[in-house]
Amino acid sequence: MKVLVTGAAGFIGMHVSQRLLADGATVVGLDNLNDYYDPTLKEARLARLQGTPGFSFVRLDVADRPAMARLFEHERFERVVHLAAQAGVRYSLQNPHAYVDANLVGFVNVLEGCRHGGVRHLVYASSSSVYGGNVKMPFSEHDPVEHPVSLYAATKKANELMAHTYSHLFGLPTTGLRFFTVYGPWGRPDMALFLFTDAILSGRPIDVFNHGDMRRDFTYIDDIVEGVVRVLDRPPAGDPSFDPMRPDPARSHAPYRVLNIGNSDPEPLMEFIAAIEAALGRTAEKRLLPLQDGDVPATEADTAELGALVGFRPRTDVREGVRRFVAWYRGYYGR
Repeated sequence: MKVLVTGAAGFIGMHVSQRLLADGATVVGLDNLNDYYDPTLKEARLARLQGTPGFSFVRLDVADRPAMARLFEHERFERVVHLAAQAGVRYSLQNPHAYVDANLVGFVNVLEGCRHGGVRHLVYASSSSVYGGNVKMPFSEHDPVEHPVSLYAATKKANELMAHTYSHLFGLPTTGLRFFTVYGPWGRPDMALFLFTDAILSGRPIDVFNHGDMRRDFTYIDDIVEGVVRVLDRPPAGDPSFDPMRPDPARSHAPYRVLNIGNSDPEPLMEFIAAIEAALGRTAEKRLLPLQDGDVPATEADTAELGALVGFRPRTDVREGVRRFVAWYRGYYGR
């Protein structure tokens, strides 16, 4: 099986690529190695993949339409895991055009490549942020998601709509995975766990938003990878029971689906910080601040659909996951 993994030098992309290679797949990794955060971390992740039998790398921006078309025409992928994107809710308030280029232009280039290349299954990263202003917990794929509160969230919702269009018009099987706050070794430096760990070890205060009154469905990277790989082997078919008079957002007559991947056990932010403090053996100085624009106070995943489809739901305990991250961080940075 030949699989394209976009964003292969990213946090999730590296781990997914490693797993696919271990399972015997041929993996073509794509990344533009941009400087949204430290490119040396991306290069270090990529170094873990290069030299592995079955892996090849192409440095390419998904927004480069002619180059993407050539790649799909030349490689003839069977499946695609599309993880490349401009990430970050807060950054979208400062640089909105980066999200249009990567998340919209880039995504249609991937869709076109899959359409013309005869790809059998496109699995792509959506986000829990699509739930936006929803307050009903846990978040379910059956709930409407019409009120995003950041441009990042809007582009991820747009990806789901674009994918449905290609599933409907061209029969392209697509699965969107709504990731819930992914963390773990090799994680992103703009995420809370990384920021908090670095600040505490450096003796700096940490910024605690909404005065600490937040809950997040933190999901460990190994659980995310397990979900991605299992779903990749299960392309969707159209649902013959879909009723257009009472349309369910989680169903379609087309070979399309969206799924939550989350731990289904939201952790209060202050307890998450306590787990970091325990793993580091240090106490954080906390600077309590209001809720940031574009952020939401709580997330929680309903993973019944994922469990029914592939017989797996994330379950890694946050304290164990934080310990593993801290061990990696200390080793990688020599702290």
